[in-house]
Amino acid sequence: MLYHLLYPLHTTFALFNVFKYITFRTIYATITALIICLLLGPWFIEKLGNLRLKERINGHTPKTHQGKSGTPTMGGMFIVFAIAFATFLWVDLFNRYVWLVMLVLVSFALMGFVDDYLKTIKGNMRGVPAKVRLLIEFSVAAIVGVILMSDPGFDNAVAIPFFKNIHLDMGPFYILFVMSVIVGTANAVNLTDGLDGLAIGPATIAAATYLIFAYVTGNIKAASYLQIPFIPGVGEMSIFLGALVGAGLGFLWYNAYPAQVFMGDVGSLSLGGVIGTVAVITKQEMLLLIVGGIFFVEAVSVILQVGFFKFTKGKRIFRMAPLHHHFELKGWPEPKIIVRFWIISIFLAMVAISTLKLR
Repeated sequence: MLYHLLYPLHTTFALFNVFKYITFRTIYATITALIICLLLGPWFIEKLGNLRLKERINGHTPKTHQGKSGTPTMGGMFIVFAIAFATFLWVDLFNRYVWLVMLVLVSFALMGFVDDYLKTIKGNMRGVPAKVRLLIEFSVAAIVGVILMSDPGFDNAVAIPFFKNIHLDMGPFYILFVMSVIVGTANAVNLTDGLDGLAIGPATIAAATYLIFAYVTGNIKAASYLQIPFIPGVGEMSIFLGALVGAGLGFLWYNAYPAQVFMGDVGSLSLGGVIGTVAVITKQEMLLLIVGGIFFVEAVSVILQVGFFKFTKGKRIFRMAPLHHHFELKGWPEPKIIVRFWIISIFLAMVAISTLKLR
């Protein structure tokens, strides 16, 4: 909004020329989202408590989690609000990629909202049936895939990290691939959201990493120098991701151990969904295995645990899945698990960024 209102004034007042620069608008989108979360956080947390939107602990977590029961949840709503407000304030509203990620952000947030509502207010700990939830998620992801494929300039080949000349041409299967990336990432982040600050930390780090990739992908000179695909308009995604980083840091202020609020499915599904979508738009889908390594490992731990349990009729690989619960039952204090997972996320982010030169 500010871009459209103030940048045209640069012909009269040179000061407004700064609105042309994506870097400037990204910085202030980050600051805007951060301030919104910090200022609205206490009021929003109080409202969640008054509305009885509080965490209910099921029997699939360690006993130490019983003390978390009654903590306000669905804090993801003010993450989504902060991201959307900051994005619309600073982004070019005519950018098609921004509207695509906003579609995923809002639709996955609504999906998570219904799931959280059923669990907290209705006491239905199963929430939305898994088949229904996946159907909705795959439908939204399919829309994203179809829209991207309909763009004549969009390449459906998948780049392989560290190798500049190796690309997998997915052909008509690319839409299925897009659906798998978006839905898989959304649910992987959802599985990771089990300890105070555990999901929002790596999600913020992943957003910051893809912010860099979005910027260089949308800059023809940088893309040419780094030998990565140049995609016009993708640079505006940096502003959206900056807003996500700011909102993530602002939410972490209240979600850090011991948490005053949880993000709920409304937060984890929407954040995971948009990270997967950004990975697709920037043509760095496979890089998500590195950037989102924590999410990937958490999801795989659940798949292995369930599969092994059924195959061996009762035996387990881990003491409890997802993986963070395994370390809890081994006696690791919760803050230690959280910080160590953050450290791993930062390390993986640096490895991912290094692929820009290691080609």
